[in-house]
Amino acid sequence: MRKLTESRLPAAASQGHRGAAVAHESAARQVTGQARYVDDLPEPANLLHAAVALSDVAAGALESLDIGEVATAPGVVATLTLGDVPGHTDIGAVYPGDPILADREILFHGQPLFAVAAESVEQARRATLLAKWNITPGQPILSVDQARAAETYVGDTVHFRQGDALNGLANATHTTSGEIHIGGQEHFYLEGQVSLVIPEEDGGMLVYTSSQHPSEVQKLVAEVLGIPFSRVTVDVRRMGGGFGGKETQAAQWACIAALLANKTGRAVKLRLPRSQDMTTTGKRHPFVNRWTLGYDNTGQIQAADIEVNGLCGYSPDLSNAIVDRAMFHADNGYFLNEAHITGYRCRTHTASNTAFRGFGGPQGMMTIEAAMDGIARNLGEDPLTVRKRNFYGEAGRNVTPYHMTVTDNILPELVSRLEQSADYWARRDAIGQFNARSPIIKKGLALTPVKFGISFTAKHLNQAGALIHLYTDGSVYLNHGGTEMGQGLFTKVAQIVATEFSVPLATIQSSATRTDKVPNTSPTAASSGTDLNGAAAQNAARTLKQRLVEFATDHYKVRPDQIVFDNGQVQIGEHRLTFADLVQTAYMNRISLSATGYYRTPKLHWDAKTGQGRPFLYFAYGASCSEVTIDTLTGEYAVDRVDILHDVGDSLNPAIDIGQIEGGFIQGMGWLTIEELKWNDGGRLLSNNPATYKIPSIGDTPPVFNVTLFDQPNREDTVFKSKAVGEPPLMLPISVWCALRDAIASTADYRINPALNTPATPEQVLFALEHLAEQMQEAS
Repeated sequence: MRKLTESRLPAAASQGHRGAAVAHESAARQVTGQARYVDDLPEPANLLHAAVALSDVAAGALESLDIGEVATAPGVVATLTLGDVPGHTDIGAVYPGDPILADREILFHGQPLFAVAAESVEQARRATLLAKWNITPGQPILSVDQARAAETYVGDTVHFRQGDALNGLANATHTTSGEIHIGGQEHFYLEGQVSLVIPEEDGGMLVYTSSQHPSEVQKLVAEVLGIPFSRVTVDVRRMGGGFGGKETQAAQWACIAALLANKTGRAVKLRLPRSQDMTTTGKRHPFVNRWTLGYDNTGQIQAADIEVNGLCGYSPDLSNAIVDRAMFHADNGYFLNEAHITGYRCRTHTASNTAFRGFGGPQGMMTIEAAMDGIARNLGEDPLTVRKRNFYGEAGRNVTPYHMTVTDNILPELVSRLEQSADYWARRDAIGQFNARSPIIKKGLALTPVKFGISFTAKHLNQAGALIHLYTDGSVYLNHGGTEMGQGLFTKVAQIVATEFSVPLATIQSSATRTDKVPNTSPTAASSGTDLNGAAAQNAARTLKQRLVEFATDHYKVRPDQIVFDNGQVQIGEHRLTFADLVQTAYMNRISLSATGYYRTPKLHWDAKTGQGRPFLYFAYGASCSEVTIDTLTGEYAVDRVDILHDVGDSLNPAIDIGQIEGGFIQGMGWLTIEELKWNDGGRLLSNNPATYKIPSIGDTPPVFNVTLFDQPNREDTVFKSKAVGEPPLMLPISVWCALRDAIASTADYRINPALNTPATPEQVLFALEHLAEQMQEAS
């Protein structure tokens, strides 16, 4: 059941302004197959197709590589090895460590060794099989524990400190400790990694790519070719999903295609087959987290010592920031008092793990939620009661472990509302009675909160630009630095511009994201796409609107307050014109009808050395209540009902926001319960195709799924007081995992807190039940 908030603007629904629940701008084209993705673009003349060959060991030394037969294979036009790269050979996103192709050291199983360009896809892929190489195997490091033992990291160990945690633990009334293994997750975007590169007559390159960060692709393509950035243009109309997997890791395939295009003088397309895509690209970081918490007789936390260990893969990629964000969210919505949080960035011989929706926040949040359940079980309290007692509060209980004051805390009110609307306590009683009389089938219930910081933690990324043209027929051309990956960014930004001009949404034309229109863009990530690009577009629109007002004031001899833009019309004193007429008149009087806009997020400051500052402009909040049923004989389970109340500020588009909440919840539920990554002892990914890696299907959607927006404007000055919605909903299904633990704990009369690693597959649930039975037997 969906519950949409009513728009505050009377004309919003009819005109498609902010607050209107209008459809995604590409929805009809996507459903009918008319929406073009990179592989759908009309192919240029003489197009070549590229393929890559991958390492078959995880660690070692490449002693020899013979591609003689590859070069002479049918249809092959060119080959590419590291020695053929005229410019940079390291394409690390922030820090070095990502060779575009293998040098002598083999870094992971699936590392690209060389590339080939041929007349057809089949010829290119067949040719890669003809190569001969000799690798002297090494001893791979594949786990967090192995990396910690070998002290091999991709970045420095970081600490957040608030007070004296060790002293606080020593003086705490009670203490509890634990460990949780949190699995990774494959992005499994519908459109895989793909790039099409066309050589330009001036030696530059036109790059069509499925990337969340066009400016980074532009930079890296230019660097590997050894040409100025201005000679490379990157075009991204839309992606068939990204989820973070195309923030940094789309660049490698664009670079390889560009190098082959440069070598041959012909257009080159490189599209990875699904199994290669899954093998050679990074995932959500698996984590191993540990904690010791001190608490009093009411369950209120007195001190916390938390350790997060991110399994990063062979290179830094974005891991330093991802582990930082896990640390930022290790408190979730709770005041930890005396706290010490440590983050380790573990280097392993696996594909370099990368951004994934939530960017480490979900893995950090899991730690404190696991601990909350443990405190409740130890005290014989309901977990929700303990959670509520630990929420951030007034002065003295409102400072995070990284010394940011929480000034916008709506979590107590939000949780209280959901507690009532979901009928939590009556259902808790009913479930207790059911479990008491049902020896095999058990039910579980949990209500968990989300507090998620919004902004890039790298301060320089919190900026955006936009470009708007007004044409003399009144139509509006809109370009900005954000990319569309299905999340509705283009729709929301167009609604913002339509609102500013008070014109119908249909008059706004959103164009592909291009580096020659808006330069030096930030990635579309960190849930900040609308906050940044929407504000930049709003700034450009207001510049143009002010220009039109100043012209009309002078031309029609009226005061500025006598000019009103109203649903495609403009009232100018006694004159009433259409918006198009005003624009045409302004043009005839030589008024510029084009403007750029710019925005940078205010109030941010962060000192990485001290682990203190304000890394976020604001927090987005939410809560979810989940009910599950498990079969204690098999471990099988079902999610019966989910109730969500989520904070998006003053919603720009309730339909899109609710869609993002629903999708984020199901994707997060998949991460926590279904999606299982498996490697063999040699570091080869076994779950590398849809037959061996399962994502949620429509049958996994809870039969009762209530989503409501917490309708309260943002306290910070964001676009129309809205809040980000991309990532925070992914953490809501932590309630499903906690409900599973609740059902398992019922078999021990809720006296023991069960261990349940993720993904909590039926096998893991069964193992947890068996382990709990053993604990009960030992206790007796």
